[in-house]
Amino acid sequence: MSIFHKEKEYEQAKERYARLGVDTDAAIEKLKTIPISLHCWQADDVGGFETQGGGAGGGCVATGGYPGKSRNIEEHRGDLEKVYSLLPGKHRLALHANYLETGGKKVERNEILPEHFAGWVDWAKQQQIGLDFNQTFFSHPKADSGFTLASYDQGIRKFWIDHAIACRKIGEYMGKEQGNPCVLNLWIPDGYKDIPVDRLKSRQILKNSLDQIFAVKFDKRHLLDAVESKLFGIGAESCTIGSHEFYLGYAIANNILLCLDAGHYHPTEVISDKISSVMLYLDEMLLHVSRPVRWDSDHVVILTDELKDIAAEIVRGNFLDRVHIGLDFFDASINRIAAYVIGARCMIKALLIALLEPIDMLRKFETEGDYTSRLAILEELKTMPFGTIWDEYCKQMDVPIGDTWLKEVKDYEANVLSKRR
Repeated sequence: MSIFHKEKEYEQAKERYARLGVDTDAAIEKLKTIPISLHCWQADDVGGFETQGGGAGGGCVATGGYPGKSRNIEEHRGDLEKVYSLLPGKHRLALHANYLETGGKKVERNEILPEHFAGWVDWAKQQQIGLDFNQTFFSHPKADSGFTLASYDQGIRKFWIDHAIACRKIGEYMGKEQGNPCVLNLWIPDGYKDIPVDRLKSRQILKNSLDQIFAVKFDKRHLLDAVESKLFGIGAESCTIGSHEFYLGYAIANNILLCLDAGHYHPTEVISDKISSVMLYLDEMLLHVSRPVRWDSDHVVILTDELKDIAAEIVRGNFLDRVHIGLDFFDASINRIAAYVIGARCMIKALLIALLEPIDMLRKFETEGDYTSRLAILEELKTMPFGTIWDEYCKQMDVPIGDTWLKEVKDYEANVLSKRR
């Protein structure tokens, strides 16, 4: 389609939205300001780059054997650069602690330092992206028992407390260097495969560990701490110590962020329904957006109703400055670059759909009890030409429009990924 026809198509779509009181230009400008934090672990199947080797564990499993995963940090960064080049807007990267650079030396996780992430900070500045961070409580011998911060073993517990404290210092360093807060997320796999008799004791131990970790307060201009719950995990099917209720209470009591992961709840639960409740009690929160299929399987994000509902809740609640959006999935059965691009672009599309709602009109209908009109307009919006607005946004950001990005990924696979063995 010619540029002229594309422009005419956009003007026609713009007029249709204007009849509902929606300014598409304003929606696009707002979308340009919303960063998505991409997860580092899609490109290498949650492996990390510690010299001791290892890989996913603690309930984290990337399935499939698609060729071409990154084998070192240089390849990893190259893959990420390719991904960012195909996404409209400026975004972020969430690193895990086991993606450190040590120059080939073995460094234990309780001894990691900011200097081990200086290369990532320099790279992020060059790419003009922000960094977020995660402690890594899996893929380690001291996590093999299934317990870390809630362990009955004081030595195990201290090791992981020290790891978490070290990560907070690294997160603060990142935030200072980039001039905006680093969101640091804490998730542990601790739980019981079979039915425990003293859940309270385990949760008391976890609370005590967290109290030690968060004893030192950091400037929130540099570091934002978050805690992430889970329903259950592999090897922790009967009881997860860090449950939703546990961490919701802890986050509220300690004024830290709560992380809601889309795959960490019962199959009939959705995080879109939880956002407004959490935001009544917390200043900010973190989302890990994935696509659960029969619980926490972390499939590539697609444009589902739930994804659109998550975005709608953020926009309708005016939470864009208070909710930090991160992606969390890992699929080794398809091209990993494509997985990133599909998931990230779908998240951005969902936000655009939310920004194109005539929210003032819909609120008026709801307040007046005119649920007929509310339903009618919500259904009409489903066939509005949002795709034309999306194409305009991609054009303005100088990234591929439509499925043209796929050819770039295929070329990258032929020229780069296929040469990895």
